[in-house]
Amino acid sequence: MTADDSFGRLDDDDYPAYTMGRAAELLGTTQGFLRAIGEARLITPLRSAGGHRRYSRYQLRIAARARELVDHGTPIEAACRIVILEDQLEEAQRINAEHRSATESGNPTAAT
Repeated sequence: MTADDSFGRLDDDDYPAYTMGRAAELLGTTQGFLRAIGEARLITPLRSAGGHRRYSRYQLRIAARARELVDHGTPIEAACRIVILEDQLEEAQRINAEHRSATESGNPTAAT
């Protein structure tokens, strides 16, 4: 991948552009917090060629939500589970909306 390719992907929410240090700095947390939510399988950072953790903007949003819950006194394991369930609910609602839209348009198989 060239530098031009990498620059073009910075708008990609899933592109692992942030090092662990930078991610922790942006979230106002510690690298240990990022490791803990990784161990709880909330997010799985990609690894650079040298083995360093890299985070995407999407992963940072997920981590920020977990941090918000932890800051309000929720244990980290519970915070991770809550975020996972919130994400699953959002996905189910999106699928239901697509299904409703397809049904209303008279094409019930379009959502499958």
